[in-house]
Amino acid sequence: MTLPFYLSQPFAWHALLAATLIAIICGVIGTFVITRGMAFAVHGTSELAFTGAAAGLLIASNPIAGAFGGAIVVATVLGILGVKERERDTTIGVILAFGLGIGVLLLGYYHGFATQATNILFGNIFGVSNGQLFVLLGVGLLVLLAISVIYRPLLFASVDPEVASARGVPVKLLSIVFLYILALTVTAAAQIVGTLLVLSLAITPAAAAIRLATKPRSVVLLSVLFALLASVGGIILSLASNTLKPSVCVTTISFGLYVFARLYGKKTPTRTPKIL
Repeated sequence: MTLPFYLSQPFAWHALLAATLIAIICGVIGTFVITRGMAFAVHGTSELAFTGAAAGLLIASNPIAGAFGGAIVVATVLGILGVKERERDTTIGVILAFGLGIGVLLLGYYHGFATQATNILFGNIFGVSNGQLFVLLGVGLLVLLAISVIYRPLLFASVDPEVASARGVPVKLLSIVFLYILALTVTAAAQIVGTLLVLSLAITPAAAAIRLATKPRSVVLLSVLFALLASVGGIILSLASNTLKPSVCVTTISFGLYVFARLYGKKTPTRTPKIL
């Protein structure tokens, strides 16, 4: 099979559309993930979506609703217990271990097919349905709208939380709101591409972009561009190779962009995004 043949198939276009949406969303929130030091939060939230999906299967045979509901619960708990940066990773680690254990327990009581729950851990980018695309589009619009509303205060609170708090910025509230945004984003993306690619797209492009630009908007745009190159380019490379898995291609391109940024960054001073 050749690349033109694959590109004539609906499944390939569904995959490319999903990858584009996920790249845009992850590229935008990834900037704040890196600035706020929340890479582990992405990992924890994406894996705990599995627990919510397992609960959704057991209670209402609806893993998608369960995953989103679980993400909201996790974000709330993290917001209450881990607002302070020095407490966040410990809190996530504790909740992650407990939550995954509960997920395994719930699946033990479910006697049907649990593929929809386990897909959240591994994903299936070439099996995207129209319904999943519409859900992803809705979540994406909601996330981008929320970020546009809180962009400046969130950026201020992310770069210098102490000064922001002294100037009356609701730092704790913004932290919890961003956790909700992050939870919705990684849960929606994990159902399609799996935990591995969520980690790659929500962290690595922004980590590379923040080393190559200083203005916040430039960092966001570059982060989105890198995420698009990794996701769309990875899928096309996977189809063209006929043997490589999309996850391998996407993570390899993403890592390559990061290595390039690190090498270039050695020749220039360390860059920190400016608020203005």
